[in-house]
Amino acid sequence: MSQLQTEASLFDKAKDTIEFLKSRLPSPLLAPRVAIVCGSGLGGLADTVHSSPKAEYDYSDIPHFPQLTVTGHSGKLVFGLLAGKVPAVLMVGRAHFYEGHSIDQVTFPIRVFKLMGIETIFLTNAAGGLNPEYAVGDIVVLNDHIFLAGLAGIHPLRGPNEPEFGVRFPALSDAYDLELRCSVHNAWKSKASETSRRLHEGVYAFVGGPSYETRAECRMLHLLGADVVGMSTVPEIVVARHCGIRVAALSLVTNKAVLSPVPRGDDSFLHTRDADELGAIMTEGKANHEEVIEAGRAAAFDMQMLVQAVVLNMWAAES
Repeated sequence: MSQLQTEASLFDKAKDTIEFLKSRLPSPLLAPRVAIVCGSGLGGLADTVHSSPKAEYDYSDIPHFPQLTVTGHSGKLVFGLLAGKVPAVLMVGRAHFYEGHSIDQVTFPIRVFKLMGIETIFLTNAAGGLNPEYAVGDIVVLNDHIFLAGLAGIHPLRGPNEPEFGVRFPALSDAYDLELRCSVHNAWKSKASETSRRLHEGVYAFVGGPSYETRAECRMLHLLGADVVGMSTVPEIVVARHCGIRVAALSLVTNKAVLSPVPRGDDSFLHTRDADELGAIMTEGKANHEEVIEAGRAAAFDMQMLVQAVVLNMWAAES
C-alpha cells in the first residue's frame, strides 16, 4: 500500500478507535468536554480525576494508538471527571517522532479527540529553557512556535487533505487561543503567592530529537525567537488547529540550555588543566533525561493546579 493510501485511511482508523472506546466507556464518560496531554513527568495530572466514574485504557489495547518506549511516559488514556465536575480525557504519556513513529502516528490521538467532539485541548511538556531569564521549574504559557521540521516538509498535514478533519490550508497565526492564555494568567495570579515558581509567556521550538541540542543549535533557536525547546507538542497543535480544536499549551522548564560557545581547544588557559577539569568544563549544564523527569515530579502539583483551575473556570463560564 502506498504512503498516500495509508494517509487517506486516517479518518477510518480514527472511527475504529472511537467505536472501540465508546463500546467500553460508561455513559457518563462518553462525551468528554476537554482533552489534556500530560508530558514527561507530568502524569500526575491524571490524579486530579475522581475515582468514580473513571476508565483507563493502555495504549497497547487501543486500536491504531502508537506504542510508547520512553521512560516517564506510561501510555494510557484516562477518562473521568476532572475535579469531580468536568468530563475529560487525559493522555498520560505521548508518542514522539524520534521513537520511529510517523508524524501521522504521533498526532493520531488528536484526530480521535476531534471525532469524540473535543473542542478544547490542553497540552503540557517538559522543555529546555533558551531564554536566559527562565529558571528550572518555571512554567511557560506558549503563544507561538517554530516548526523547522514542518517548514522542511515533515508535516502532519502533508498528503491528501481529509475534509472530515479540516480545511486544506489552515491558518496558524491564531494557534494559541488568547482567551485561554488570559485564563491561565488569571488563574496563576490567585496562586502565585503559594509558590516560588514563575509563569512566563513565550515561543516553543520543535526539534526532532532524541539527542539534546548542541550549543550552536541553542543559540540559533534563541536568535530565531524561541524561548523554550522540546521534542513534542507542535505537531499535535498543528493537527488540533486543523481540526478546529482550541489550544492551550504549557511548558515546564526542566533544564537550562547552554548558550555559551564550546571552549576552544587552542585556549592556552585550558592547556594547564587535567582531564577531569576539562571534562567538568564540558559537562557544565549538560542535559539528561533523569533530571527532566525529576523536575517534572517537583512541578507536578503546580502544573495540575494551574490546568485544573483553568478548566474549571472554563466549565463555569459555559454552564
